[in-house]
Amino acid sequence: MTSKIFAVMLLSLALTACESATPDNNANANGSAKANTNGQAPTPAATPTPQPSPSVKAELKAGDKVKVASNGSFADATVVAVDEKAGKVTVRIQGDGKDTTVSLDNVTKQ
Repeated sequence: MTSKIFAVMLLSLALTACESATPDNNANANGSAKANTNGQAPTPAATPTPQPSPSVKAELKAGDKVKVASNGSFADATVVAVDEKAGKVTVRIQGDGKDTTVSLDNVTKQ
């Protein structure tokens, strides 16, 4: 009888150890367990805003002749518009009447 109780106790202990839900005693959690000694509200850490890196590709302007990578090959195109904030360029591929918006990474100035 004691062996059955011991087996059930061991099984419940093993299941509790393998449980995926974590209790509230996480060291990284911002809870009431941490004492605030200065009486001020905690402020979140400032995250730096990403700044666009200067590059040669930022010098594109409407009317420039470029090569655009599409479908694994390069095609000749003309720049219609440039959106440096979004990192996109609208181009008109020669032989195709439609304007296409592509990433600055896919454009090479001729």
